[in-house]
Amino acid sequence: MKTVLVAGSAVIDFIFHLDEPPSWTEKHRAREAAIVGGGCAANAAVAIARLGGKAVLSARLGDDMIGDMILSGLDEEGVDHSLVKRFAGRRSSYASVLVDQTGERCIIGYRDNGIDAGDPWVEQLELPPFEAALADTRWPEGACVMMRTARQRGVPGVMDGEAPLGDSDAALKLASHVAFSQPGLSHYAGSDDLEDGLKRAAGETGAFVCVTVGEGGVHWLEDGALRHMPAFAVDVVDTLGAGDVWHGAFTLKLAEGAGEEEAMRYAGAAAALKCTRFGGRSGTPGAEEVNSFLMENSLCN
Repeated sequence: MKTVLVAGSAVIDFIFHLDEPPSWTEKHRAREAAIVGGGCAANAAVAIARLGGKAVLSARLGDDMIGDMILSGLDEEGVDHSLVKRFAGRRSSYASVLVDQTGERCIIGYRDNGIDAGDPWVEQLELPPFEAALADTRWPEGACVMMRTARQRGVPGVMDGEAPLGDSDAALKLASHVAFSQPGLSHYAGSDDLEDGLKRAAGETGAFVCVTVGEGGVHWLEDGALRHMPAFAVDVVDTLGAGDVWHGAFTLKLAEGAGEEEAMRYAGAAAALKCTRFGGRSGTPGAEEVNSFLMENSLCN
């Protein structure tokens, strides 16, 4: 079992499946609803655990009921949260998520900006042995520590390049791999041109760079040339957390010694399966499901 260190956001999601987009002047009844753990890093950590890896999460939480819920959910998933710090008198993050009939979602989130992101405890963490690290842009200071340590130990350090990138430049330049979302790459490069954006990112970070575009699959650079892997064709129910599952699965495969192309295909399968299920993180697949899916399905054109 390979260990992946994950740093970033951990939240609670209140998810509502609606038949139509809401208006401010009416009451709406959800077709389905769920309360589940969320957050880029926490979702990726759960994906790693379900896919057969050991996930160790570092995150910042308040000392409140939401924080209790977050940690309880991680315990149920077998995620090691010994590197999580709770701040007295602060509130943990949570979000309302509205999912429409096509599976697309609108997220209204709350984050307590009073939680100290640059507290010296980040630098003083005693990190366990690990085969890869993953960090998101929601906590740049923590991401820097993880990417720097991964580089020092000679293992993959993956950045989830989700917008807004904030003060993540230093972490991006320490990473061995940067997997952008399409908005994240546009924000980074100041352009919607995927090839130009990837070339700029590669030149400035020196990392392997790719960009996921949902049903459009993933694009990456290989020897300076743009390559593309289509997404798997599935009936989409809920896209919430799919990108986080992708990043967790991708990083775990790198930790296991896979090459980037193999890791991206595995990640695409895991994310596609997640999209077929309502409930955000709760729809994350296990390793046997992903392996069976890869054997039974071909990539769409």
